Amino acid sequence: MSSARIRYAYLKGQTWLYRRNYPKDVAALMGQQALKQSLKTSDAKVARQRAAEVNLRYDDTVQQALSGALSLPQGAVPVNANATDEWTTPSELALARLRATLRHSDPVRYGAVVQPRVTVGSATRRYLILRQNELRPSGFKSVRYSVELFQSKYGKLKLVELTRDQGREFLSLIAQLSPIIGKSERTRGMSLDASVVWSRTGAARITGRTQRRIWSQVNHWLDWCVYEGELAVNPFASVRFDAKVRQQPYAVPTDKEAKQLVGLNDPAIGKVLLVCLLSGMRAGEAAGLLREDLVPKGNLGQFFHVRPNRLRLLKTDAAERMVPVHAALEPVLSDLPVSGPLFPDLKVNDITKRFAKIRVALGMDRPGLVFHSTRKWFITQCERTGVPEHFTASIVGHKSARSENGITYGIYSAGISDEQKRDIVDQVRLPGGCSP
Repeated sequence: MSSARIRYAYLKGQTWLYRRNYPKDVAALMGQQALKQSLKTSDAKVARQRAAEVNLRYDDTVQQALSGALSLPQGAVPVNANATDEWTTPSELALARLRATLRHSDPVRYGAVVQPRVTVGSATRRYLILRQNELRPSGFKSVRYSVELFQSKYGKLKLVELTRDQGREFLSLIAQLSPIIGKSERTRGMSLDASVVWSRTGAARITGRTQRRIWSQVNHWLDWCVYEGELAVNPFASVRFDAKVRQQPYAVPTDKEAKQLVGLNDPAIGKVLLVCLLSGMRAGEAAGLLREDLVPKGNLGQFFHVRPNRLRLLKTDAAERMVPVHAALEPVLSDLPVSGPLFPDLKVNDITKRFAKIRVALGMDRPGLVFHSTRKWFITQCERTGVPEHFTASIVGHKSARSENGITYGIYSAGISDEQKRDIVDQVRLPGGCSP
């Protein structure tokens, strides 16, 4: 059950076990890939508390390892081109470096006030190493871009030297950025100052929404610095974000457009597009489906078990769910691999880029029409057949649906039955004359 899920822990037999991978840099120094430990209980409540305690020990271990590694000259480590698994078998040199660092480091003096001397550059490196292990690739890419943009301008400053002035300056600079920065080899990796100069060659600027995302991610990093004890307070907390943020809702494909998309039967993404249209799945959820995620339920047919697996995580806890397989998808699924990933050659980036090309080829140039619109099409079909919003939410994995009386549905209900889900999905019809 989702209520018993514990991050970094899993139930094996009658005992909860903890496992959390170290970042690559730390794993090489520690000589092991992950922190593994039995929580020695079968009770989920006790396991959750013990996992939180182990998490604190994990954070301390990573911080100590990184603080030593960051002080060493990185270029002094030779790269072993013949190594096949440096991830799990760190070299003797790496271990020697860690021992030497700890030997020459100052002992911790409890109760003493240590003056922080951490620079913006070193703090961002530590933060990104940790976040890389916690976030999905797409989410980490966005965080890394924002934080490295800030670091390129203020990296040499000490954290304690940051003031509201740098915050206001940073906001004014990102407002001048072009929306195509970083989308070509020429602009990828540019510093903030260089990006601003390059952006002046055109008139387009990033939206307020993008500015807010960059600003928010930099503030999350500063809040982390406060949590780590490297700052007393976030110096940007009192800087007001003034840019107007306009919502850009996704467009819903018309029946004609849906018919064109399905009728094209694109060899690259045609099947995954059909799955999303008839299940309401997000692109990442569909691309990460495994054959074992197809669960038979007797006379109710097959269901997709949308859950975290080795290919992808989920957006929220509510995203884990059972979704009936639409009858029109049965012949499509029979042509997919009989084990492992159903779409082994597809990633979200491949799907969205291919859809953009299809949209241009079919003349669908309406703003907001993207691959995620397939999910909105499914939700719209449910709405048109009279399905209550909170019923649809349980199928598409929305987090905070409300019932007709305004009460948050997930708090007071165990959810709708599989029979009800099957009835809802079976009511969804592809546009007339359209077949997979």
